[in-house]
Amino acid sequence: MPDRSQSTPSISCVMPAYNESMGLTAVVERVLAALAALSPQVEIIIVNDGSRDDTGAVARRLCQAHPEVRLLDLSRNFGKESALTAGLEAAHGDVVVMMDADGQHPESLLPEMLEKWRQGSDVVYAVRQSREDQSALHKRLVGMFYKLVNLGNQVQILAGAGDFRLLDRQVVAALNALPERHRFMKGLYAWVGFPATAINYEPLEREGGESSFGLRGAFRLGVTGLLAFSSAPLRVVGLLGLLLSVLALGYGGWVVIEYFWWGINVPGYATLVVGMMLLSGVQLVSIGLLAEYVARIYDEVKQRPNYLVAARVGQGLDAAKAYSAAEGPTDA
Repeated sequence: MPDRSQSTPSISCVMPAYNESMGLTAVVERVLAALAALSPQVEIIIVNDGSRDDTGAVARRLCQAHPEVRLLDLSRNFGKESALTAGLEAAHGDVVVMMDADGQHPESLLPEMLEKWRQGSDVVYAVRQSREDQSALHKRLVGMFYKLVNLGNQVQILAGAGDFRLLDRQVVAALNALPERHRFMKGLYAWVGFPATAINYEPLEREGGESSFGLRGAFRLGVTGLLAFSSAPLRVVGLLGLLLSVLALGYGGWVVIEYFWWGINVPGYATLVVGMMLLSGVQLVSIGLLAEYVARIYDEVKQRPNYLVAARVGQGLDAAKAYSAAEGPTDA
């Protein structure tokens, strides 16, 4: 491993943005100042994920005001996981930092992150210490998700570790080499491995606007992560089927004993109806679960891209490179 102790790497900061026009300027200028204090070669890549407000226009103005700022304007809303993927594939720095555009990730942690990298960590991730902005139901569901996704899984995903992290270039290359379409980035970070260090942080107040990622979005992301990184749902259904079979055999034996031993005439209507409804429900749930896995296989084999770029603005670290027409139109 090369000695990083005295190294001053070039730094890319990937910042996905969806409807963040109110606070984007303040966040970008604050983060840019923090990065410039760490390295003379920096860039911020704003990934506009199909915003419905003026996020794209604000990002273009930032590109004109700061040559270190680049914009990837996606053709529509593809979701944060795809926006992060787009940013990682466009980043050229020796290290890549990922931060939210809402200002909740404190830029004051960047020097500590870089120091951990100099000490040999390829991944430095921030672990959120409080979730006061989430409801009690949301927090319980998050806890249940991590317990289920880590159940019997060789790769353990740490609860509380989000997308605020610093990645070495070789980690970025490993992530970019993964071809899957249903991307759950927290799981992919854990899957690629590499030496990692955690640091704690408290999220700041949003710079402006309201979060578009609520309980519904968290549920969708949780389903994606669960199906992409765990076979636990299939195992649970299999165990449930085995349990019902054992109970059915036991109950059948009890009915036979009652009839022949005690001479009890067992009424069967209610038993048949309840048993049929229970087994039918279990079968439908099992089929639905299998359908979710098959649907994801279907999406993977189609090999559609994770995102499409409508426009690229600014140059950042890549000032000498001209984008080809195949990579999408470029605005000056």
